[in-house]
Amino acid sequence: MLDSFNREINYLRISVTDRCNLNCFYCKPGNFQEFSPGDILTFEEILEVVQAFLPLGLKKVRITGGEPLVRKNLLYLIENIAALPGIDDLALTTNGILFPRYAQDLKSAGLSRVNFSLDSLNPDKFRSITGGGELKNVLEAINLALELDLTPVKINTVLLRGINLDEIDAFVDFIFRYPVHWRFIELMPLNDREKWQRQFVSVKEILEIISAKYKLIPGKTVGGAGPARYYEVPGALGTIGVISPLSNHFCEYCNRLRLTSTGKLRLCLAKNQEVDIKSLLRSGISQEELTGVLREAILRKPRAHEFGDKDFLGTMANIGG
Repeated sequence: MLDSFNREINYLRISVTDRCNLNCFYCKPGNFQEFSPGDILTFEEILEVVQAFLPLGLKKVRITGGEPLVRKNLLYLIENIAALPGIDDLALTTNGILFPRYAQDLKSAGLSRVNFSLDSLNPDKFRSITGGGELKNVLEAINLALELDLTPVKINTVLLRGINLDEIDAFVDFIFRYPVHWRFIELMPLNDREKWQRQFVSVKEILEIISAKYKLIPGKTVGGAGPARYYEVPGALGTIGVISPLSNHFCEYCNRLRLTSTGKLRLCLAKNQEVDIKSLLRSGISQEELTGVLREAILRKPRAHEFGDKDFLGTMANIGG
């Protein structure tokens, strides 16, 4: 289905929980409050939403969190979504800590591919950024994903001035050893704006730093339509990607909606515009009626985000970023 700006909306990101086994400082502010289990959608309710989206042309689903693998019985949801007609891409975004425990079962359940969030290749720094995480678990997870052909494997890194910008060479070196797609993402101003201004690194600066040492050749999109721009590096097994939500808006190509763990359909990651799907589901709405609500929501999808809006509220943990 096309929205009012002629964009095909065929991708749904589903946050199954706001909880996480890590505590990355840029993701959750100090006063973050987790939702109780009764506040979030059941897997059966999530499946109702996905089924209602199918007549509108839904093709791609990504499971996110918080950390999705902390939600019990996640394999049930993945297996049931994978079995739906028309879904040709079912992906997972994870921090990787628990992934080795579930990797084979995820593959068997029908998972297509996986993205890992990884902000340092230094064990001590990784522990500091994540509030106690062990880097070795994530590296094991990446190897397992490659072995199981849950590809393309993408690694997402938020570059932060004074934190991990000095590791950019190590990140690029990784793609010479592994066939992964390492993507650098601009820090988004969701919490402390003063800290954001100090730590923000633009995609322009990132590319300038990499280009000083490596030749970058514009490449093709990896793994379907998305906001990343990719570059090949001669001799590398993988690619470099950059995602620029602030310095170079990609809104004209946006093809997605987000379903939060508490049942809000978010029309844009960075805009306080939501549809309360949970209340509709629990009021007994029919699937046909729900499809109509979703159709109207797609037509109300905004032209562009508002990360710069001082009134924007939200954290990555509870909006399924």
